[in-house]
Amino acid sequence: MENELNALESKLAQLIQVSAKLRAENHQLRQELAHALSSNRLCGDKVQNAKVRLEKLLSTLPEEQT
Repeated sequence: MENELNALESKLAQLIQVSAKLRAENHQLRQELAHALSSNRLCGDKVQNAKVRLEKLLSTLPEEQT
């Protein structure tokens, strides 16, 4: 009986370790995701600004004569 309790205690300790490791990994992944989303938003804004600037520039060009 004591052997079974010791084995159960050992398995429980392993489960606690794995759980803590997964929590830390999950936290890290959430931070990475937030950073990636922020960077993606910034890139989207830059692309939008470039698009607006190009459209303004194109509107100032004279029309093509055929």
